[in-house]
Amino acid sequence: MTKLKPALMALASALLLPATVPAQIPAQLLAPSAPQAAPAPNAAASAAADAQLSLRAAPSFNKRAFEPSLGDYYSNHEAAMRFADTLATKNQLDAETVRAVLGQARFSPSAQRLMRPSEAGFFKNWRVYRSRFVEPIRINAGLRFWRQNRDALERAETEFGVPVEVILGIIGVETIYGRDMGSFRVIDTLATLAFDFPKTEKRDRSAFFQDELATFLLLQLKNQADPFEVRGSYAGAIGMGQFMPSSIRSFAVDYDGDGVIDLSHSATDVIGSVANYFKSYGWKRGAVATFNIQFDPQTLDLDHLLAPDILPTFRPAQMQAKGVILPPTAEQYPGPLALIELMNGDPAVAGNEKEYLAGTENFYTITRYNQSSYYAMAVLDLGAAIREQAGF
Repeated sequence: MTKLKPALMALASALLLPATVPAQIPAQLLAPSAPQAAPAPNAAASAAADAQLSLRAAPSFNKRAFEPSLGDYYSNHEAAMRFADTLATKNQLDAETVRAVLGQARFSPSAQRLMRPSEAGFFKNWRVYRSRFVEPIRINAGLRFWRQNRDALERAETEFGVPVEVILGIIGVETIYGRDMGSFRVIDTLATLAFDFPKTEKRDRSAFFQDELATFLLLQLKNQADPFEVRGSYAGAIGMGQFMPSSIRSFAVDYDGDGVIDLSHSATDVIGSVANYFKSYGWKRGAVATFNIQFDPQTLDLDHLLAPDILPTFRPAQMQAKGVILPPTAEQYPGPLALIELMNGDPAVAGNEKEYLAGTENFYTITRYNQSSYYAMAVLDLGAAIREQAGF
Protein backbone atom coordinates (compact mmCIF):
# COMPACT_ATOMS: atom_id res chain seq x y z
CA MET A 1 0.00 0.00 0.00
CA THR A 2 1.16 3.53 -0.74
CA LYS A 3 1.96 5.60 2.35
CA LEU A 4 -0.32 8.57 1.81
CA LYS A 5 -0.45 10.68 4.93
CA PRO A 6 2.50 13.03 4.27
CA ALA A 7 1.22 13.81 0.79
CA LEU A 8 -2.31 14.39 2.07
CA MET A 9 -1.09 16.73 4.78
CA ALA A 10 0.84 18.73 2.21
CA LEU A 11 -2.24 19.01 0.04
CA ALA A 12 -4.66 19.96 2.82
CA SER A 13 -3.54 23.55 3.27
CA ALA A 14 -4.11 24.35 -0.42
CA LEU A 15 -7.42 22.55 -0.79
CA LEU A 16 -10.26 24.44 -2.52
CA LEU A 17 -13.74 23.07 -1.81
CA PRO A 18 -16.40 23.24 -4.57
CA ALA A 19 -19.18 25.79 -4.16
CA THR A 20 -22.06 23.52 -5.20
CA VAL A 21 -23.36 21.09 -2.61
CA PRO A 22 -25.92 18.36 -3.42
CA ALA A 23 -28.78 17.41 -1.11
CA GLN A 24 -28.82 14.71 1.51
CA ILE A 25 -29.97 11.12 1.09
CA PRO A 26 -30.86 9.73 4.41
CA ALA A 27 -30.40 6.09 5.42
CA GLN A 28 -33.06 3.39 5.92
CA LEU A 29 -35.00 4.32 2.79
CA LEU A 30 -38.40 2.83 2.50
CA ALA A 31 -38.36 3.37 -1.23
CA PRO A 32 -35.31 5.29 -2.58
CA SER A 33 -36.09 8.23 -4.83
CA ALA A 34 -34.31 11.11 -6.53
CA PRO A 35 -32.64 13.70 -4.29
CA GLN A 36 -33.87 17.26 -3.93
CA ALA A 37 -31.71 20.32 -4.42
CA ALA A 38 -30.32 21.71 -1.18
CA PRO A 39 -30.94 25.33 -0.26
CA ALA A 40 -28.11 27.63 0.68
CA PRO A 41 -26.98 27.09 4.30
CA ASN A 42 -28.32 29.61 6.78
CA ALA A 43 -26.19 31.85 8.98
CA ALA A 44 -25.61 29.15 11.57
CA ALA A 45 -24.34 26.74 8.95
CA SER A 46 -22.12 29.40 7.38
CA ALA A 47 -20.62 30.27 10.74
CA ALA A 48 -19.90 26.60 11.28
CA ALA A 49 -17.60 26.63 8.27
CA ASP A 50 -15.02 28.35 10.47
CA ALA A 51 -15.00 25.36 12.82
CA GLN A 52 -12.88 22.32 12.08
CA LEU A 53 -14.93 19.60 10.40
CA SER A 54 -14.00 16.23 11.83
CA LEU A 55 -15.29 12.71 11.35
CA ARG A 56 -13.00 11.48 14.14
CA ALA A 57 -11.03 9.29 11.80
CA ALA A 58 -7.91 7.45 12.96
CA PRO A 59 -4.66 9.30 12.19
CA SER A 60 -2.80 6.53 10.38
CA PHE A 61 -3.25 5.45 6.75
CA ASN A 62 -1.02 2.40 7.08
CA LYS A 63 -3.26 -0.08 8.88
CA ARG A 64 -6.10 -1.52 6.80
CA ALA A 65 -8.77 -4.03 7.77
CA PHE A 66 -10.67 -4.83 4.58
CA GLU A 67 -13.89 -6.79 4.90
CA PRO A 68 -13.75 -10.23 3.25
CA SER A 69 -16.94 -9.43 1.33
CA LEU A 70 -15.38 -6.49 -0.49
CA GLY A 71 -14.43 -6.81 -4.11
CA ASP A 72 -11.90 -5.19 -6.43
CA TYR A 73 -9.93 -2.03 -5.76
CA TYR A 74 -11.04 1.04 -7.67
CA SER A 75 -7.47 1.62 -8.81
CA ASN A 76 -8.43 -0.86 -11.55
CA HIS A 77 -11.59 1.08 -12.52
CA GLU A 78 -11.05 3.39 -15.49
CA ALA A 79 -13.99 5.71 -14.75
CA ALA A 80 -12.94 6.04 -11.11
CA MET A 81 -9.43 7.07 -12.07
CA ARG A 82 -10.75 9.62 -14.57
CA PHE A 83 -12.94 10.95 -11.76
CA ALA A 84 -9.85 11.24 -9.53
CA ASP A 85 -8.00 13.21 -12.22
CA THR A 86 -10.94 15.58 -12.67
CA LEU A 87 -11.31 16.08 -8.93
CA ALA A 88 -7.61 16.84 -8.61
CA THR A 89 -7.62 19.33 -11.50
CA LYS A 90 -10.75 21.12 -10.29
CA ASN A 91 -9.39 21.52 -6.76
CA GLN A 92 -5.69 22.09 -7.55
CA LEU A 93 -4.59 18.79 -5.97
CA ASP A 94 -1.88 16.33 -6.87
CA ALA A 95 -3.50 13.82 -9.23
CA GLU A 96 -1.30 10.90 -8.18
CA THR A 97 -2.25 11.34 -4.56
CA VAL A 98 -5.99 11.58 -5.30
CA ARG A 99 -5.69 8.49 -7.52
CA ALA A 100 -3.88 6.64 -4.75
CA VAL A 101 -6.57 7.50 -2.19
CA LEU A 102 -9.56 6.63 -4.36
CA GLY A 103 -7.73 3.63 -5.77
CA GLN A 104 -7.72 2.01 -2.32
CA ALA A 105 -11.52 2.08 -2.15
CA ARG A 106 -13.04 -1.30 -2.86
CA PHE A 107 -16.23 -2.43 -4.52
CA SER A 108 -18.88 -3.40 -1.95
CA PRO A 109 -21.35 -6.01 -3.22
CA SER A 110 -23.44 -5.53 -0.08
CA ALA A 111 -23.89 -1.80 -0.66
CA GLN A 112 -24.84 -2.40 -4.28
CA ARG A 113 -27.35 -5.10 -3.31
CA LEU A 114 -28.97 -3.02 -0.57
CA MET A 115 -29.41 -0.08 -2.92
CA ARG A 116 -31.46 -2.10 -5.40
CA PRO A 117 -35.17 -1.19 -5.48
CA SER A 118 -37.81 -3.47 -4.02
CA GLU A 119 -39.05 -6.31 -6.16
CA ALA A 120 -42.17 -5.81 -8.25
CA GLY A 121 -45.37 -6.64 -6.43
CA PHE A 122 -44.13 -5.40 -3.07
CA PHE A 123 -46.79 -3.64 -1.01
CA LYS A 124 -45.73 -1.03 1.50
CA ASN A 125 -47.10 -1.62 4.97
CA TRP A 126 -47.31 1.30 7.38
CA ARG A 127 -48.22 -0.82 10.41
CA VAL A 128 -45.23 -3.10 9.91
CA TYR A 129 -42.92 -0.19 9.15
CA ARG A 130 -44.08 1.71 12.25
CA SER A 131 -43.58 -1.30 14.51
CA ARG A 132 -39.87 -1.36 13.62
CA PHE A 133 -39.34 2.14 15.02
CA VAL A 134 -42.04 2.89 17.59
CA GLU A 135 -41.09 0.13 20.01
CA PRO A 136 -39.75 -0.14 23.59
CA ILE A 137 -36.02 -0.20 22.77
CA ARG A 138 -36.11 3.07 20.86
CA ILE A 139 -38.56 4.71 23.25
CA ASN A 140 -36.45 3.86 26.31
CA ALA A 141 -33.24 4.88 24.55
CA GLY A 142 -34.92 8.14 23.57
CA LEU A 143 -35.89 8.84 27.16
CA ARG A 144 -32.29 8.29 28.30
CA PHE A 145 -30.98 10.49 25.49
CA TRP A 146 -33.44 13.23 26.44
CA ARG A 147 -32.42 13.14 30.10
CA GLN A 148 -28.73 13.21 29.22
CA ASN A 149 -29.07 16.02 26.66
CA ARG A 150 -32.04 17.99 27.90
CA ASP A 151 -30.29 21.36 27.90
CA ALA A 152 -29.03 21.01 24.32
CA LEU A 153 -32.41 19.78 23.07
CA GLU A 154 -34.30 22.64 24.67
CA ARG A 155 -31.73 25.16 23.45
CA ALA A 156 -32.11 23.83 19.89
CA GLU A 157 -35.90 24.04 20.10
CA THR A 158 -35.65 27.65 21.26
CA GLU A 159 -33.06 28.66 18.68
CA PHE A 160 -34.26 26.77 15.60
CA GLY A 161 -37.96 26.27 16.40
CA VAL A 162 -37.83 22.50 15.92
CA PRO A 163 -39.62 20.60 18.73
CA VAL A 164 -37.55 18.36 20.98
CA GLU A 165 -39.63 15.32 20.03
CA VAL A 166 -38.94 15.79 16.30
CA ILE A 167 -35.18 15.92 16.90
CA LEU A 168 -35.49 12.85 19.13
CA GLY A 169 -37.57 11.07 16.50
CA ILE A 170 -34.95 11.62 13.80
CA ILE A 171 -31.97 10.42 15.83
CA GLY A 172 -33.96 7.46 17.17
CA VAL A 173 -35.19 6.28 13.79
CA GLU A 174 -31.78 6.77 12.17
CA THR A 175 -29.41 5.12 14.66
CA ILE A 176 -31.18 4.42 17.98
CA TYR A 177 -29.30 7.43 19.40
CA GLY A 178 -25.89 6.34 18.13
CA ARG A 179 -26.22 2.64 18.83
CA ASP A 180 -26.17 1.65 15.15
CA MET A 181 -24.34 4.18 12.98
CA GLY A 182 -23.35 1.68 10.28
CA SER A 183 -20.36 -0.58 9.73
CA PHE A 184 -19.62 0.07 6.05
CA ARG A 185 -16.45 1.91 5.09
CA VAL A 186 -17.85 5.13 3.68
CA ILE A 187 -15.24 5.44 0.95
CA ASP A 188 -16.16 1.96 -0.30
CA THR A 189 -19.92 2.51 -0.33
CA LEU A 190 -19.67 5.91 -2.00
CA ALA A 191 -17.25 4.62 -4.65
CA THR A 192 -19.45 1.59 -5.29
CA LEU A 193 -22.60 3.68 -5.71
CA ALA A 194 -20.75 6.33 -7.71
CA PHE A 195 -19.30 3.95 -10.29
CA ASP A 196 -21.30 0.72 -9.96
CA PHE A 197 -24.77 1.91 -9.03
CA PRO A 198 -27.43 -0.77 -9.65
CA LYS A 199 -29.07 1.04 -12.54
CA THR A 200 -32.51 0.41 -13.91
CA GLU A 201 -34.26 1.89 -16.93
CA LYS A 202 -35.78 4.64 -14.78
CA ARG A 203 -33.24 4.96 -11.98
CA ASP A 204 -29.58 5.95 -12.02
CA ARG A 205 -28.17 7.92 -9.08
CA SER A 206 -24.52 7.60 -10.03
CA ALA A 207 -24.09 11.36 -10.43
CA PHE A 208 -25.48 12.03 -6.96
CA PHE A 209 -23.07 9.59 -5.35
CA GLN A 210 -20.16 10.94 -7.37
CA ASP A 211 -20.89 14.36 -5.86
CA GLU A 212 -21.07 12.82 -2.38
CA LEU A 213 -17.80 10.94 -2.93
CA ALA A 214 -16.08 14.14 -4.06
CA THR A 215 -17.35 16.04 -1.02
CA PHE A 216 -16.28 13.25 1.33
CA LEU A 217 -12.77 13.06 -0.10
CA LEU A 218 -12.34 16.83 -0.03
CA LEU A 219 -13.51 17.07 3.59
CA GLN A 220 -11.13 14.32 4.65
CA LEU A 221 -8.19 15.78 2.78
CA LYS A 222 -8.89 19.24 4.14
CA ASN A 223 -8.92 17.93 7.69
CA GLN A 224 -5.93 15.61 7.23
CA ALA A 225 -8.20 12.77 8.34
CA ASP A 226 -8.06 9.16 7.22
CA PRO A 227 -10.86 8.48 4.70
CA PHE A 228 -10.46 4.73 5.17
CA GLU A 229 -11.49 4.70 8.83
CA VAL A 230 -14.87 6.43 8.56
CA ARG A 231 -17.81 4.04 8.89
CA GLY A 232 -21.43 4.61 7.98
CA SER A 233 -24.53 3.23 6.29
CA TYR A 234 -24.71 1.31 3.03
CA ALA A 235 -25.57 4.65 1.37
CA GLY A 236 -22.59 6.51 2.89
CA ALA A 237 -24.47 8.33 5.67
CA ILE A 238 -22.41 9.18 8.75
CA GLY A 239 -22.93 9.67 12.49
CA MET A 240 -25.87 9.62 14.91
CA GLY A 241 -28.03 11.62 12.53
CA GLN A 242 -26.81 9.84 9.37
CA PHE A 243 -25.74 12.91 7.43
CA MET A 244 -24.39 12.51 3.92
CA PRO A 245 -21.08 14.32 3.31
CA SER A 246 -22.78 17.21 1.49
CA SER A 247 -25.16 17.67 4.40
CA ILE A 248 -22.25 17.69 6.83
CA ARG A 249 -20.70 20.48 4.82
CA SER A 250 -23.94 22.46 4.45
CA PHE A 251 -25.82 21.95 7.70
CA ALA A 252 -23.59 20.53 10.44
CA VAL A 253 -22.83 22.94 13.30
CA ASP A 254 -20.38 23.02 16.19
CA TYR A 255 -23.17 23.22 18.75
CA ASP A 256 -21.04 22.37 21.78
CA GLY A 257 -18.55 25.14 20.93
CA ASP A 258 -15.39 23.03 21.11
CA GLY A 259 -14.18 24.04 17.63
CA VAL A 260 -14.90 20.60 16.13
CA ILE A 261 -18.02 19.33 14.38
CA ASP A 262 -18.33 15.72 15.51
CA LEU A 263 -21.52 13.94 14.49
CA SER A 264 -20.43 10.54 15.78
CA HIS A 265 -19.46 11.36 19.37
CA SER A 266 -20.96 14.73 20.29
CA ALA A 267 -24.69 14.44 20.94
CA THR A 268 -24.84 18.22 21.25
CA ASP A 269 -23.40 18.71 17.76
CA VAL A 270 -25.88 16.17 16.39
CA ILE A 271 -28.84 17.90 18.05
CA GLY A 272 -27.85 21.31 16.73
CA SER A 273 -27.12 19.95 13.26
CA VAL A 274 -30.45 18.14 12.91
CA ALA A 275 -32.32 21.24 14.07
CA ASN A 276 -30.32 23.44 11.69
CA TYR A 277 -31.06 21.05 8.82
CA PHE A 278 -34.81 21.40 9.41
CA LYS A 279 -34.67 25.15 9.80
CA SER A 280 -32.69 25.41 6.56
CA TYR A 281 -35.41 23.43 4.79
CA GLY A 282 -38.13 25.77 6.02
CA TRP A 283 -39.43 24.32 9.30
CA LYS A 284 -42.23 26.57 10.57
CA ARG A 285 -41.98 27.31 14.27
CA GLY A 286 -45.11 26.39 16.20
CA ALA A 287 -46.91 24.73 13.27
CA VAL A 288 -48.18 21.15 13.39
CA ALA A 289 -47.10 18.49 10.91
CA THR A 290 -50.34 16.58 10.31
CA PHE A 291 -54.11 16.69 10.74
CA ASN A 292 -56.46 13.73 11.10
CA ILE A 293 -59.11 13.71 8.39
CA GLN A 294 -62.17 11.90 7.10
CA PHE A 295 -63.70 11.58 3.64
CA ASP A 296 -67.05 12.47 2.13
CA PRO A 297 -67.56 9.56 -0.32
CA GLN A 298 -70.03 11.58 -2.38
CA THR A 299 -67.55 14.31 -3.36
CA LEU A 300 -64.19 12.58 -2.89
CA ASP A 301 -61.74 13.06 -5.79
CA LEU A 302 -58.88 10.90 -4.55
CA ASP A 303 -56.88 10.86 -7.77
CA HIS A 304 -56.76 14.66 -7.93
CA LEU A 305 -55.77 14.96 -4.27
CA LEU A 306 -52.97 12.37 -4.53
CA ALA A 307 -51.50 13.70 -7.78
CA PRO A 308 -49.00 16.10 -6.12
CA ASP A 309 -47.85 13.27 -3.81
CA ILE A 310 -46.51 14.65 -0.50
CA LEU A 311 -45.95 18.21 -1.74
CA PRO A 312 -48.35 20.59 0.08
CA THR A 313 -50.50 21.97 -2.71
CA PHE A 314 -54.10 22.48 -1.61
CA ARG A 315 -55.59 25.16 0.57
CA PRO A 316 -57.97 23.77 3.21
CA ALA A 317 -61.03 24.94 1.26
CA GLN A 318 -59.74 23.20 -1.87
CA MET A 319 -59.31 19.93 0.00
CA GLN A 320 -62.82 20.24 1.38
CA ALA A 321 -64.19 20.84 -2.10
CA LYS A 322 -62.58 17.56 -3.18
CA GLY A 323 -64.22 15.54 -0.43
CA VAL A 324 -61.89 15.84 2.58
CA ILE A 325 -63.53 16.49 5.94
CA LEU A 326 -61.09 18.57 7.99
CA PRO A 327 -61.13 19.27 11.73
CA PRO A 328 -61.65 22.94 12.72
CA THR A 329 -57.94 23.49 13.38
CA ALA A 330 -57.12 22.35 9.84
CA GLU A 331 -59.87 24.51 8.34
CA GLN A 332 -58.13 27.53 9.86
CA TYR A 333 -54.61 26.47 8.85
CA PRO A 334 -53.02 29.31 6.81
CA GLY A 335 -50.77 27.21 4.59
CA PRO A 336 -51.11 24.52 1.92
CA LEU A 337 -51.80 20.87 2.70
CA ALA A 338 -51.05 17.53 1.07
CA LEU A 339 -53.09 14.34 1.22
CA ILE A 340 -50.85 11.61 2.66
CA GLU A 341 -51.66 7.99 1.81
CA LEU A 342 -50.25 5.10 3.87
CA MET A 343 -50.67 1.56 2.64
CA ASN A 344 -51.02 -1.42 4.98
CA GLY A 345 -50.09 -4.24 2.65
CA ASP A 346 -52.23 -5.61 -0.16
CA PRO A 347 -55.36 -3.42 -0.14
CA ALA A 348 -57.39 -6.27 -1.63
CA VAL A 349 -57.03 -8.18 1.66
CA ALA A 350 -59.61 -7.44 4.33
CA GLY A 351 -58.19 -5.38 7.20
CA ASN A 352 -55.47 -3.83 5.07
CA GLU A 353 -57.27 -0.57 4.45
CA LYS A 354 -55.14 2.43 3.58
CA GLU A 355 -54.78 5.27 6.06
CA TYR A 356 -54.94 8.97 5.17
CA LEU A 357 -54.01 12.24 6.81
CA ALA A 358 -53.32 15.84 5.80
CA GLY A 359 -49.69 16.93 5.88
CA THR A 360 -48.46 20.50 6.32
CA GLU A 361 -45.21 22.14 5.19
CA ASN A 362 -43.57 20.77 8.35
CA PHE A 363 -44.46 17.22 7.36
CA TYR A 364 -42.89 17.89 3.97
CA THR A 365 -39.78 19.26 5.69
CA ILE A 366 -39.31 15.97 7.53
CA THR A 367 -39.43 14.17 4.19
CA ARG A 368 -36.45 16.26 3.03
CA TYR A 369 -34.43 14.15 5.48
CA ASN A 370 -35.79 10.96 3.91
CA GLN A 371 -38.19 11.24 1.02
CA SER A 372 -40.83 8.92 2.42
CA SER A 373 -44.13 9.70 4.12
CA TYR A 374 -43.73 6.45 6.07
CA TYR A 375 -40.40 7.67 7.41
CA ALA A 376 -41.84 11.05 8.40
CA MET A 377 -44.72 9.41 10.24
CA ALA A 378 -42.34 7.08 12.09
CA VAL A 379 -40.29 10.09 13.20
CA LEU A 380 -43.40 11.87 14.45
CA ASP A 381 -44.87 8.83 16.18
CA LEU A 382 -41.61 7.86 17.88
CA GLY A 383 -41.10 11.41 19.12
CA ALA A 384 -44.68 11.55 20.39
CA ALA A 385 -44.27 8.22 22.20
CA ILE A 386 -41.11 9.46 23.91
CA ARG A 387 -42.81 12.73 24.86
CA GLU A 388 -45.73 10.78 26.34
CA GLN A 389 -43.40 8.68 28.49
CA ALA A 390 -41.06 11.49 29.50
CA GLY A 391 -43.04 13.16 32.25
CA PHE A 392 -41.23 16.48 31.77
